[in-house]
Amino acid sequence: MPTVSRTFTVTPRPQVVIDYLKDFSRAEEWDPGTQTCTQTGSAPVEVGTTWRNVSKIAGVTTELEYKLTQLSDAGLVLVGRNKSVTSTDTITVLPSGEGSEVTYRADLDMHGAAALMAPAMKLIFEKIADDTEKQMTEVLNSL
Repeated sequence: MPTVSRTFTVTPRPQVVIDYLKDFSRAEEWDPGTQTCTQTGSAPVEVGTTWRNVSKIAGVTTELEYKLTQLSDAGLVLVGRNKSVTSTDTITVLPSGEGSEVTYRADLDMHGAAALMAPAMKLIFEKIADDTEKQMTEVLNSL
């Protein structure tokens, strides 16, 4: 199971960061691989809210349904699934000086034949994690 993690600091306080990131449709702004991310339904964002996420990774377009499974003052967990992969994205946000320390961790559980690609996916996701850290930092610092 490939895992990637990045920790970085941003200027907004934790609650501002969490309030922004919990609406996963905003992944279009901070995740360079996300092409579209649309909330399913129109209810307020809370545990149980789902999104349809279409991403392009290494030239391949993939669609996952994400669900907000945990939300607290210290972060959130989003779980995305399709027939080939389950992605668990854990975002921890802690106070750091006047701003926040953000840790973004993605755990990928490859299913079926896709499991054979796990070593290659680790390399691809390390690069994606670097790009995501850069873009997420810029977006969060602009809040």
